[in-house]
Amino acid sequence: MPRRQPPCINACRRLQMIQAMEQDERRTHAASIGRRAVVVGAGVAGLATAGALAKSFSEVVVLERDDLPDRPAQRRGTSQGWHAHGILMGGQIALLELFPGIDQDFLRAGAVLLRASQDLREEWPNRDPMPQRDLGMIAYTMSRPLIESTLRRRNLQLGNVAFWPNTQVTGLEFEGQRVTGVRCATADDAAEHILQANLVVDASGRGELTGALLQAIGYKRPSESSVGIDMYYSTAVLDIPDNAPADWKMVLTHPDAPYSHRRAVMLPIEGNRWMMSVAGRGTEKPPAEWDALLAYIKHLPTATIYNAVKHSRPVDRLARFFLPESIWRHYEQLELFPDGLIPVGDAICRFNPVYGQGMSVAAKAAVLLRRLLRDRAAQPDPLSGLGKAFFAQATPLIETPWTMAAIPDFVYPDTRGHRPPDLERSLLAAAALSRIAVRDAAVQKSAVEVWHLVKPRSVLQHPDLMQRVEEEMVRA
Repeated sequence: MPRRQPPCINACRRLQMIQAMEQDERRTHAASIGRRAVVVGAGVAGLATAGALAKSFSEVVVLERDDLPDRPAQRRGTSQGWHAHGILMGGQIALLELFPGIDQDFLRAGAVLLRASQDLREEWPNRDPMPQRDLGMIAYTMSRPLIESTLRRRNLQLGNVAFWPNTQVTGLEFEGQRVTGVRCATADDAAEHILQANLVVDASGRGELTGALLQAIGYKRPSESSVGIDMYYSTAVLDIPDNAPADWKMVLTHPDAPYSHRRAVMLPIEGNRWMMSVAGRGTEKPPAEWDALLAYIKHLPTATIYNAVKHSRPVDRLARFFLPESIWRHYEQLELFPDGLIPVGDAICRFNPVYGQGMSVAAKAAVLLRRLLRDRAAQPDPLSGLGKAFFAQATPLIETPWTMAAIPDFVYPDTRGHRPPDLERSLLAAAALSRIAVRDAAVQKSAVEVWHLVKPRSVLQHPDLMQRVEEEMVRA
């Protein structure tokens, strides 16, 4: 007589059967575009894009040259990962659309909830801080490794996303005006292999894969807008002391421009710690030793950060980073672009990191790509012309944050690049708007929503508000 299996085993088998059926349903639905998509790079742009592709392809493979640990940890290939990062509220909304409930995942992993702008002390030289009003908006602060590990976990839960760590992509395969796959080699096997794909997403950071292909097949490379900033910054992670100030969680200190380049941000991260990133340009380069960095931040325009950390010691070595310029590659201007290839994230636009825009723009672009694929699913060749459609609609996503960063960057005479013809007036108008926001909570909320990429810049160009700005500029 057969031995009866325990109920728990039968239940486990039933669960496995249900999960297998659900996975088959996902794969059937996912095959609406193609069999395989390949994402090159497992940074935030690549992770957001992988989630966006999962419903349109049977299989999504993410190739990453670094090791990908199961827990939050710094990666060798992301030197900027040691520094303060932020997901703006517009990026948070995009990630929630791609990964429902991701905000709760962040909290469970240790992220810190931040009320905008009640928990933020935003300081300007020679004037009072911005009022810390509760604007009814929530953000989360955490380290970049925690962001990435949470997004990797959510991608794996989709069932058809796989990660290939320690894999170096050496080039793209091209045939008949279309990218057909990637050439790659693993750390265990140095031999080059070809991985076929219906769509390849270049989230490798610098965009050299896309640029090299365009050059190899005789296509033009995109023109570039650049803003030369020569930005240096140093970051320290510190335990939050028991006597930490109770009236703020995060501090943002703006520089005394154009006389000084020194600025700093300090935000809470997982593990009851502060991450403090201090930036400077030219001769004002933040040091790499703690005592020297303390002396440096003592001469910030305001003393809040110095007073909070002057009796502390960092838990690890200080990290340093240098970025010579912000770059926007104008793919939207190209007449020819191969099908089967989409660059995303820094491969299109690398923002000045002090404004914290890059990850959020990448997340919003991933949502755009998912929508384009969904809308094209019924077409005979959904990937034909996808690149041009994506670039055209991604341009407005980039234009607002690029402009909001470029205008304050150009306040310094040593900034390289094409200065807007109305730069001086734009700077005066921005200062006037900021003074109005101090007095008017509704204006402050609108400004925060635009800065966080929740609403377009046009909301700050309403005739009534523009009239108030003009009057404020006259009074100044």
